[in-house]
Amino acid sequence: MVPSEENQLVPKEDMFWSCRQSIFAEMKKKFSQVESAAEEPRVLCIIQDTTNSKTVNERVTLNLPASTSLKRLFEDVASKVGYVNGTFDLVWGNGDNVTDTTPIDQNSDKTLLDAGFEPGKKNFLHLTDKDGEQPHIMPEESGATDDSAQDRFIGPLPREGSGGCTNDYVSQSYSYSSVLSKSETGYVGLVNQAMTCYLNSLLQTLFMTPEFRNALYKWEFEESEEDPVMSIPYQLQRLFVLLQTSKKRAIETTDVTRSFGWDSSEAWQQHDVQELCRVMFDALEQKWKQTEQADLINQLYQGKLKDYVRCLECGYEGWRIDTYLDIPLVIRPYGSNQAFASVEEALHAFIQPEILDGPNQYFCERCKKKCDARKGLRFLHFPYLLTLQLKRFDFDYTTMHRIKLNDRMTFPEELDMSVFIDVEDEKSPQTESCTDSGAENEGSCHSDQMSNDFSNDDGVDEGICLESNSAAERISKGGSEKSSLLYELFSVMVHSGSAAGGHYYACIKSFSDDQWYSFNDQHVSKITQEDIKKTYGGSSGSRGYYSSAFASSTNAYMLIYRLKDPTRNAKFLEAHEYPEHIKQLVQKERELEEQEKRQREIERNTCKIKLFCMHPTKQIMMENKLEVHKDRTLKEAVEIAYKLMDLEEAVPLDCCRLVKYDEFHDYLERSYEGEEDTPMGLLLGGVKSTYMFDLLLETRRPDQIFQCYKPGEVMVKVHVVDLKTESVAPPISVRAYLNQTVLEFKQLISKATHLPAETMRVVLERCYNDLRLLNVSNKTLKAEGFFRSNKVFIESSESLDRHVAYTDSHLWKLLDRHANTIRLYVSLPEQSPGSQFRRAVYQKSSGDSGNLDEACERVKGPVGNMKSVEAILEESTEKLKSLSLQQQQEGDNGDSSKSTEASDFENIESPLNEIDSSASAENRELENQIQISDPENLQSEERSDSDVNNDRSTSSVDSDILSSSHSSDTLCNVDSAPLPLANGLDSHSITSSRRSKANQGKKETWDTAEEDSGTDSEYDESGKSRGEAQYMYFKSEPYSADEGSGEGQKWLMVHVDKRITLSAFKQHLEPFVGVPSSHFKVFRVYASNQEFESVRLNETLSSFSDDNKITIRLGRALKKGEYRVKVYQLLVNEPEPCKFLLDAVFAKGMTVRQSKEELLPQLREQCGLDLTIDRFRLRKKTWKNPGTVFLDYHIYEEDINISSNWEVFLEILDGIEKMKSMSQLAVLSRRWRPSEMKLDSFQEVVLESSSVEELREKLSEISGIPLENIEFAKGRGTFPCDISILEIHQDLDWNPKVSTLNVWPLYICDDGAVIFYRDKTEELMELTDEQRNELMKKESSRLQKTGHRVTYSPRKEKALKIYLDGAPNKDLTQD
Repeated sequence: MVPSEENQLVPKEDMFWSCRQSIFAEMKKKFSQVESAAEEPRVLCIIQDTTNSKTVNERVTLNLPASTSLKRLFEDVASKVGYVNGTFDLVWGNGDNVTDTTPIDQNSDKTLLDAGFEPGKKNFLHLTDKDGEQPHIMPEESGATDDSAQDRFIGPLPREGSGGCTNDYVSQSYSYSSVLSKSETGYVGLVNQAMTCYLNSLLQTLFMTPEFRNALYKWEFEESEEDPVMSIPYQLQRLFVLLQTSKKRAIETTDVTRSFGWDSSEAWQQHDVQELCRVMFDALEQKWKQTEQADLINQLYQGKLKDYVRCLECGYEGWRIDTYLDIPLVIRPYGSNQAFASVEEALHAFIQPEILDGPNQYFCERCKKKCDARKGLRFLHFPYLLTLQLKRFDFDYTTMHRIKLNDRMTFPEELDMSVFIDVEDEKSPQTESCTDSGAENEGSCHSDQMSNDFSNDDGVDEGICLESNSAAERISKGGSEKSSLLYELFSVMVHSGSAAGGHYYACIKSFSDDQWYSFNDQHVSKITQEDIKKTYGGSSGSRGYYSSAFASSTNAYMLIYRLKDPTRNAKFLEAHEYPEHIKQLVQKERELEEQEKRQREIERNTCKIKLFCMHPTKQIMMENKLEVHKDRTLKEAVEIAYKLMDLEEAVPLDCCRLVKYDEFHDYLERSYEGEEDTPMGLLLGGVKSTYMFDLLLETRRPDQIFQCYKPGEVMVKVHVVDLKTESVAPPISVRAYLNQTVLEFKQLISKATHLPAETMRVVLERCYNDLRLLNVSNKTLKAEGFFRSNKVFIESSESLDRHVAYTDSHLWKLLDRHANTIRLYVSLPEQSPGSQFRRAVYQKSSGDSGNLDEACERVKGPVGNMKSVEAILEESTEKLKSLSLQQQQEGDNGDSSKSTEASDFENIESPLNEIDSSASAENRELENQIQISDPENLQSEERSDSDVNNDRSTSSVDSDILSSSHSSDTLCNVDSAPLPLANGLDSHSITSSRRSKANQGKKETWDTAEEDSGTDSEYDESGKSRGEAQYMYFKSEPYSADEGSGEGQKWLMVHVDKRITLSAFKQHLEPFVGVPSSHFKVFRVYASNQEFESVRLNETLSSFSDDNKITIRLGRALKKGEYRVKVYQLLVNEPEPCKFLLDAVFAKGMTVRQSKEELLPQLREQCGLDLTIDRFRLRKKTWKNPGTVFLDYHIYEEDINISSNWEVFLEILDGIEKMKSMSQLAVLSRRWRPSEMKLDSFQEVVLESSSVEELREKLSEISGIPLENIEFAKGRGTFPCDISILEIHQDLDWNPKVSTLNVWPLYICDDGAVIFYRDKTEELMELTDEQRNELMKKESSRLQKTGHRVTYSPRKEKALKIYLDGAPNKDLTQD
């Protein structure tokens, strides 16, 4: 209803309406202010604190109006980060002002807009030290605000460093200094080691318990009796002292957990806080034996209750006394959907007796018969500190999983326990006797066994006398007990999460000021009573049965109350009241903390930066970390670096200096001339966790002077190229500017190299193999693509090569080869091939047959013995050269009858008298190019290489070779001019890419050779050798390998163009190996000394890099279209059903029957299997599973896909082959006999279709089980689908409701599936416990041997233990 002038309102309504109008007016005023403020542009400032390594990743974000003054900016930043204003500077971190390192004027009244800040963009600022001094942290009192508004939080906080948190400040109440200093509450937090939140909650509760803390302080540690590291009470004492006196925000608990005997892995185990409480109290009692504190736990936490049974006929009662340390309260009664509403209700339910009747009747000793009885618990004594555990973790028998009950359960701030003690029961005349079982059952709430062996207990316990006192006295003391049982709540341990895991924290009331605090690991903050109520659990609305599922998962788990008794309630000891040993401990811990603080201060002011140095004599780049105080001068830093790099023996100190360096780009950014006395903090831009640059300790010879490196310069490494000697000189470093022209750059280089600039050609290597000629004189270096660090090649001769097109020039070819040449170390076979092997490969039609043997022996022998490897190479190259010339003359009339693989070596002679002693053969470089005039006649034996998975354990003469998949050729076309590597190595060059006439006569072909297969061919479509089509560089020399490479091991150091194919590379290695490339294999050795075979002949060596190692092994390679196949025997009824037989070669286009025919003699010779072709079959092998049966008429590559790494099963048949068609399905069946608890052997069943009915019929036919009684199930896992006979009857999916086999849940679409079947009328054998245990042991042993699982077992939780001897027992049987 809207009021009008005519309506007469009552005064109360009139006042209400007046207030409402004033509120609207105020809101309108606020909105107008917001609108006007919204029209003003805002400036986003992002401030990064670079003064400390721990805070360098923290950022403060301020969104300010553009009219804000600089002075106000500094005030806001100081307030946000917790620093005192005026003790820090702000400098630009981005934008146009990035080069301006002048601090922003903090006293200026300039607006942000006038000062150069850009509205609508991110303005980055760096917070730095002021005048080299660290910012001062704002005192706690100046930063103190209303805790109830700012620091209040309840619930788990994200862990520090967790991935879910950002580094930006997101809350105005966040205090930057809180990262470094103590909480404003005055309390210290505990660091969570990983999952030790449960421990932190309990420790803080014990610390905030005056009686426990004071008693712990009174205990004195005797160092002579025990190691302090392993003393639990002493480490708790130290922890409590630190919690009380430390200025840190949070302290570590590692010393406490170490005293428990825990290692670091325990930090990753989450446990129950109530379980920890029990175990820790037990450990303390053990440690405190024979001391004043021996009974402390019992005095504070132990109560007593009576466990009784009373006959309802005669009134006779049997009972006993039990002790307890906590009372477990059920949240929701078993079988009920309704939870208890409060702790009081749960306590009443705890002592509510139950009636034993019917089959549960109690045998009464007095009545001498079974009678109805009442069984229950009665509290006799409550402890001074009452602990209530709310049993929120339960087990759901429907899902068979642990669950957490999040139902709401309230608990009062003050709890009156007098209503739960029934002292009238104590004077009952029917009470005959009792047993005090406290000693035996200490620590448990009540025993599970009822004692009928009664005995008298004359003990008196805290005003409740069980036997000695009169009824009047008992009533009197009972009354006084009732009147003084008011408890106040002071600790709530909260669990947030599920039964699978979660987080604990504690809400604790301080008895000093009655203020509630949240102790959440390292975070301590004030909270209110309203926050405590949030831990009741439950949800706001009623959702019926599923209310718990929608409830909050953050709720109270343990409650601790203290008895309100002014005579017993203690206060915390003041400092002057400390025992002397605690005062000494406080002093000791303060000194340690001060020492740590000083060390942190040093660390905080220490610059840590990467340091590099090129050793002046060893010429290797060394790396280290330079740690220098920010106040140390550059001169002092050079001395530190000089000693760090251990240069005392190599170069004088005055020949060293530090320069700014970029290791990634190998770029010298600047030198520090005249700044020897400047502090390193200023030079490096402050103390930072990481620097965007490094330092280089540069050295010089005494006769040299250091070059000045200015900021903005680029570094250029200049390599001088000599076309005559085809050499590339080591680099000369030159500094240039990006705005220089190419002409000016040439003049600069001319001065440095003393070469004429007029004829100079400059080539820039911009990136890998991108060689750019700089031929536009007025173009700037920046336009040409120069960067911070560059590499150029220069050539300044008068040769005609200058007038040739650049890509056709000698210079380009030389640089192209230089860029693509890598160095490899090749290990040759330890044993040379046998004579019969050489005869088969190198059959000579004429000439001296001893030359090859001599050559091979010299390759094998020492380098200096007779002729060296270089001499042999020289002779081979000369012979190849003469052959080339001969072929060029003969043209197409070449004699094809000269047909052996090694004919190019036939007439190589090595007369010693032809060696010129004055001219060393080792220093000559021979290169030639063989021009092939009749490439169509070329053929090769080699078609493919061996498989990656070759057995590494075999000898070097190894024939376990598999093929590889096809790979495309990725080579570049290179001109045919001779290009020896210009690296100054004294070695010889074989640059012929392929033998010519040597391979003409011996021609082997396969009818599928022109098609693609798993192996690479060495030939292109025209039949020309691919190695020949690409003229690539190859140079080798003998090499002495490191120790441990094997006695007699021969090595070559090879420089080769990495664009060469593997095929051509193998051909170049033939003279060294002594056999054709088709009879040896190449293995690449990786860093871990693992060897993998390189098999793709058409693939280049581009994946190799400098100093890679290669091993050569002997063995024949496959022809094109051939595949190496591993044949395994399938033994379905053997414990190991998969047995390796042999390696065979199958070819593309071959039928299965042909491959079986080829296998027969090999099976007979190698395996002793004398079979006929119809007595066995081949079938697909997938891991250990048998698959498709291959029929005799199937053709490889057409009907059967065949590839590298191929494996097949060979299965010996009992009779004739039943599989005739691909439409048939062969399954392996196995009968389960439940009455005998055993499985029959496998039987194969061949089905004509995928019908389930046909399967049933076949199973009925082979077993004799009536069709209607057949039940079957598909086996699980890999063949033979082993399963425990204790599980098979229940665990398998028996009798699936399907009509075909190829649908869910069977999915039987291929041969080899395992089917278990049984007679459904056959009863399962009943086993005794002994039989079952014996059978379980046998099955466990059997299945473990076969590698199959025994049964599903979820990961067990690790029991919480505290080891009093200081270390866990490693004996697994103890667990």
